[in-house]
Amino acid sequence: QVQLVESGGGLVQPGGSLTLSCKVSGFTQYTFDYYTIAWFRQAPGKEREGVSCISNDGTRVGVEDSDKGRFAISRDNRKSTVDLQINNLEPEDTAVYYCATDLVPHLCGSAWSTRPYDFWGQGTLVTVSS
Repeated sequence: QVQLVESGGGLVQPGGSLTLSCKVSGFTQYTFDYYTIAWFRQAPGKEREGVSCISNDGTRVGVEDSDKGRFAISRDNRKSTVDLQINNLEPEDTAVYYCATDLVPHLCGSAWSTRPYDFWGQGTLVTVSS
C-alpha cells in the first residue's frame, strides 16, 4: 500500500519560512523517481487547492510560477521525499497541506491540480500568526 506522510508544519510568524516534507513509501511496480508528487492545501472554510507539482522528470508547475517565488518544490529520489519550501509566509497561507500521488506514473500536466489522485497523506497543519 502506498503511503504518504507529511511533516514540517507548525506555527510560524508572518514573514517566516517553512519546509514541508512528504515521505512516500509502498510503490512496488516502479521506484519512487518514476512518480509525480503534488502538494495541495486546504484553508479553513475553503476548497482544497493545488499548490505545486513535480514530475518524475523534475518539471515543476504550480503557484511557484506566479506567487513571487514564495513556493519552491523539490524532490530527493534517494530519500523518496518531496519538499515544499514556503518563504515569506502570510496569514493567508494558513491551511492543512497535503501531498498526493498516483499509482500510474505520469507528468504533472496542465490538469495536475484537478485530477483525482489515488493516494493522499494525512496532512500537516501550517498556521501563520503573530
